Amino acid sequence: MAEKPDFSFEAAAQARGLARIAGVDEVGRGPLCGPVTAAAVVFTGPIPEGLNDSKKLSAKRRAALVEEIKAASDWCVAHASVEEIDTINILQAAHLAMCRAVAGLTQVPQHVLVDGNRIPRDLTFSAEAIVKGDARSVSIAAASILAKEARDLLMVDLAQQYPGYGWERNAGYPTKDHLAALLDLGVTPVHRRSFKPVHNILCQDISVTR
Repeated sequence: MAEKPDFSFEAAAQARGLARIAGVDEVGRGPLCGPVTAAAVVFTGPIPEGLNDSKKLSAKRRAALVEEIKAASDWCVAHASVEEIDTINILQAAHLAMCRAVAGLTQVPQHVLVDGNRIPRDLTFSAEAIVKGDARSVSIAAASILAKEARDLLMVDLAQQYPGYGWERNAGYPTKDHLAALLDLGVTPVHRRSFKPVHNILCQDISVTR
């Protein structure tokens, strides 16, 4: 049976006397454009039913859960820009967005549950990394949902500014239609120039994109 997120990691931390537990996750490492987005969630009310890794939920279900999560938690969504991604690399930018999300909470958490296998080096709180945490911790699952919904909406807005790339459908990931549009329409100001398919086009080496 597929694993479902629960409150066990949060409960273990609370048993150690750590009351405010934040779950943190990010989305958007793989796209060729747009920011990387992170969310932090501290549940303060009843935990919504049906939380899971955002990738395992339908868009309709995620949208419904967003409002339930926000109503039951202290939460924050934050981004790291394309310029920051190109300057410090995508991993460090993802960690920067995570740190910003935690810093944006209305109250300081006592412990942070981080999705993945690394704790951002600038995260100064008590913290633990949880591999596949969005499928194991309800707080991280909630953060994954808020981050994905926020970034998807942002990419829909960017798709209006830069039509033809299909970002309202592909969220900036390197799909066939996005790569074809890169060749036909060129590189936009919100493309990540440090990513190989974009870099290759800027360097006039387009042989790997089709």
